[in-house]
Amino acid sequence: MSPTEQLEIETKYDVAASVILPALHELPGVASVAQPVELDLEAVYYDTADLDLAAHKVTLRRRTGGEDDGWHVKFPVSSGERLEVRHPLGRSTQNVPIAVVRTVRVQVRDRPLIPVVTLRTRRVVHRLLDADGAVLAELADDHVTATVEGSEPESWREWEVELVSADSSLLEQAGELLTAAGARPASGPSKLARALGDRVPSYDDWTLPKKPRTSDLFRAYAGAQVQAIRERDPEVRRHVPDSIHKFRVATRRLRSALATYRPVIDREAGDALRAELKWLASELGVARDAEVQREHFAAEVAEQPVELVIGRVAGRIDDHLREVYKKGRAGALTALESPRYFRLLDALDQLVAKPPVIGDDDRKASKQIGDVLSHDYRRMRKAVRRSKAAPDVAEQDHELHEVRKAAKRLRYAAESAVPVLGDDAADLAARAEEVQEILGAHQDSVVSRELLHHLALMVYAEGGNTFTFGRLHATEEARGNTSRETFYELWPTLKFKL
Repeated sequence: MSPTEQLEIETKYDVAASVILPALHELPGVASVAQPVELDLEAVYYDTADLDLAAHKVTLRRRTGGEDDGWHVKFPVSSGERLEVRHPLGRSTQNVPIAVVRTVRVQVRDRPLIPVVTLRTRRVVHRLLDADGAVLAELADDHVTATVEGSEPESWREWEVELVSADSSLLEQAGELLTAAGARPASGPSKLARALGDRVPSYDDWTLPKKPRTSDLFRAYAGAQVQAIRERDPEVRRHVPDSIHKFRVATRRLRSALATYRPVIDREAGDALRAELKWLASELGVARDAEVQREHFAAEVAEQPVELVIGRVAGRIDDHLREVYKKGRAGALTALESPRYFRLLDALDQLVAKPPVIGDDDRKASKQIGDVLSHDYRRMRKAVRRSKAAPDVAEQDHELHEVRKAAKRLRYAAESAVPVLGDDAADLAARAEEVQEILGAHQDSVVSRELLHHLALMVYAEGGNTFTFGRLHATEEARGNTSRETFYELWPTLKFKL
């Protein structure tokens, strides 16, 4: 049985044992309340010894006794919203199944998961129905007993309202009714958080100062990318669309920032991290590149006149890229299960908590960031000059790829400077992104031509007709030429202004 996912939207309330549940059928849109259902639930929560999951507001439990028995992992989405991933209960009662462990790898890495809290809940479920009998929401009246390993049990009562098919207005109206009856907003986001209390480690809630130093800009930008990596990791494992692309972008942005901010960040430490981020991006890149090419060629072959598509062209291309994607994804998942990746995550945590700043670190961003951006702009300008001086097309293609990478670095650097330079930095980022997109199309054409040539040779060796492959190759060559010409026309208009 495969895991399932659902978005959980709910509100919780602390309530005294003597408080009487109000008349729920009086809520707007609620036609009736179904007969209450009583459940005796047991949930064993797992975490590392240092409570890494709880610190990131992620929960992992083994639930029995209800209608949703199984292993549940919950990720925070926004206030009052969590994504719940459910895995079958299986036979394991002591150890967390490996399929479940992998969903929280980015937080726990290779540290063991152990039981930390056991919750026993006597639950009475009240289902709120509309006129057609559809369930709008559920109110759970819970009497909870929590046992933390090594501590005395603690008991309390709470009400939990979870949306099923209604919109958020019902939550607000239910909240007014319940608080009027004597309830109050829950003191914590979950039963687990209440049970653990102050045992949960708190991360430094660092925010960017109003007058930041250059190193502060780096820390803010790097922190955002590390957080993106934490969010994308479980999505890649769950095969969420576009997750590999977003994961790669976060690694590229961080790798770029480590280069851009060399004036204030220790180069040796930064370059060591850049090497590991490059490794990770390359492991993710095989599947992502195949994914992009599959979409591109499916559309391109479909646009060809039927009489000019000779042989099984679309299928041959798709079969090849599907296999590349399959192997690439397997390789990416293997990398995400490796000690090398876990140690990289540890290093990234340390990078954000305490960036390896050089010097006395009193350089104000407002006085230094312009020079930092200027350096990245000059780097791109030199690459453009090399491309114009290239002796042949192949070398020019290579240098234009270097221009694209330089434009990407300038774009990311400008984005990181927005808190200080505002619209000027945003405009620079937009101009650099325009270059990146144009030359991205050029580079895609280069890679596509190489693939088409490879497949054409295979078809020819098998005695097949390569006419359409040659036609597609010419189309890609024209796309590359157009992108090259567009860039050289655009370049003189791109002036560095801050």
